[in-house]
Amino acid sequence: LGISTGFEDVCSLVLRTPYFARDAVARGRGWRLAFLAGLLLGGVLSAVLGGGWEPTWALGLLDERLHLGHAGKLAWMFTGGLFIGFGTRMAGGCTSGHGIFGLSNFEWPSLVSTISFMIGGIVTTQLIYRVLLP
Repeated sequence: LGISTGFEDVCSLVLRTPYFARDAVARGRGWRLAFLAGLLLGGVLSAVLGGGWEPTWALGLLDERLHLGHAGKLAWMFTGGLFIGFGTRMAGGCTSGHGIFGLSNFEWPSLVSTISFMIGGIVTTQLIYRVLLP
């Protein structure tokens, strides 16, 4: 889908570094930015037409066990985002890109990446629910 590269496009609007000026980013910027805007608009439209959207700070079991305040929850989500961003760059694409498009093209790196994403998710879930939040 080009989501991870689309986020590079968004960053390139603010940060003027050679990394964001490379051809791989600049070439598809027009359609990717429109695509990201459409995803955002589609989500908002779906929420509004489906009965409304109400932001919440509730994090379920995490709230019950850790009792994080708003700053703690933001730090938790920010840290998770950093890990996801790091993994996306390290794997050369996001989970949907590798798992859907890469595997359908029989690409070996996508198989390795998808397996790694799944193992990482399973291990993280087990650590959080069995060790951190028993």
